[in-house]
Amino acid sequence: MTKPPQTNPGRSPGSAPRFLPDVTPAVTHDAVVIVPGIMGSELYDTVTGKVLWGLAHPQWLAKAWLTRDGLAPLRLTPEEQAGEYGRIQPRRLLRTPVWIPFVRGIEPYHKLTRAIEETVAHPDAVLPFPYDWRLPVEVNARLLAAQARRHLERWRGHPAHTAARRRALDEREGRLVFVAHSMGGLVTHAALTLGFDDDLAADTRGVMTLGTPFRGSVVAANILNAAQGAPLPLPHRRLAALAASMPGVHDLLPRFVCLEEGAGARRLAPSDVGALGGDEELAKESGEFFARLARHELPHHRPVAGVHQDTVQSLRLENGEVLASEYCFRTHRDGELRRDENGVALRFGARGDGTVHRDSASPKGGAVPIALQHGALASGGAARHAVVDFLLEEEDLGPDQADEGLGLTVPDYVTPGAAWSFRITGTDDPSGVDCTVASVDGPVRRRVRPYAEDGDALTADVELPEAGLYRVTVEADRLPSPLTQLVFAGPGGTRPAER
Repeated sequence: MTKPPQTNPGRSPGSAPRFLPDVTPAVTHDAVVIVPGIMGSELYDTVTGKVLWGLAHPQWLAKAWLTRDGLAPLRLTPEEQAGEYGRIQPRRLLRTPVWIPFVRGIEPYHKLTRAIEETVAHPDAVLPFPYDWRLPVEVNARLLAAQARRHLERWRGHPAHTAARRRALDEREGRLVFVAHSMGGLVTHAALTLGFDDDLAADTRGVMTLGTPFRGSVVAANILNAAQGAPLPLPHRRLAALAASMPGVHDLLPRFVCLEEGAGARRLAPSDVGALGGDEELAKESGEFFARLARHELPHHRPVAGVHQDTVQSLRLENGEVLASEYCFRTHRDGELRRDENGVALRFGARGDGTVHRDSASPKGGAVPIALQHGALASGGAARHAVVDFLLEEEDLGPDQADEGLGLTVPDYVTPGAAWSFRITGTDDPSGVDCTVASVDGPVRRRVRPYAEDGDALTADVELPEAGLYRVTVEADRLPSPLTQLVFAGPGGTRPAER
């Protein structure tokens, strides 16, 4: 039976039907590699046969953070510190939300993956690249370069590539497009520029990074600093001891002027990292690696930067404790600090995505600005739309321009039964702003009403009935996609036993 021509369902009554031809959907014939951020890959212990990071059941999160040995298997062994890897294997991209102090929530990658699979010629064109984020960026970059090469060669021999290539603008062979979140952008930068595959950059059409800390993040110093968190029952000492063994965390340390001293400021030195709780030798090795990497520009790069979120950008060290601040220091072109007439370093306000400030996510400017928190930059609707547009570009277009946005600031940790508040910045008008707090894995869902306070901000008060992982969501007419942030509610009162 012959299929009748498609008619326009929206035609006006009484008008003649319009016959529409079949429309070929817009797809790319390039191969796409998805590179997640730190803690964005599920990790599996080949010795014990257990998943160490990224389990889906709700009890796992509490066990990981609030029991004595919950994090211990992730610590690098002496053999791993000597470069003998393989005990822990990355199995897949994160499939369930997770939470860590300071970084707070990291959303899974299935929404991003699905959006990309719907934009390529065949799902086989997409390669998720999970990696062991505990290890040095350079180690994972070498693995990425090899896997990306194999992926491109397989895709170029795929029947779907051949068919889609005929419909491309210039009928060129498919190339690689990297979509990298957070630390994944650093891994991609090194994979393309440090000589692991001399032809890989030429075979790459583009790289889109989502909240990548190209110049590091002060949050990494917070993670390494065991002296923090005394008022809360959080495992900061266990987290710091764990992170101190991880080269991957040291590769995220700030490499910009951030350490405030007297009337001036300077960059962190390896001795400063040792003083705040990190490993001085790992900090030195990381500094040498990034000095090499800085000599190579990331090719065909389109950065996405989270904006409008309160983000720490500088720190002071007092008696071994990191005191982080939400302002930054800037230098003149000759590298000298910008100072006032009295010689005091000027402080600048420059927000980011809550973890990575905008200057770090976009070292050369020209970023796509999106008002989302760091953990949601790879899952939010606005970010997914930016990725899809990037994949479908036939020409080198300029970056999108974002509208004004809102910011969301949520506590690091809350206690069930106790009142707490979150803050919405960028507006003092609660009309048209809808806020909900819902459990990630349970039935709790509450709508909360924000109210105006002093300044250009709103406040919303919350009280949660039980422990668990919750998602705060803010929707508003002016937002292209909702703002979200994960918050962990756990026991109050006494601190869990530290390692």
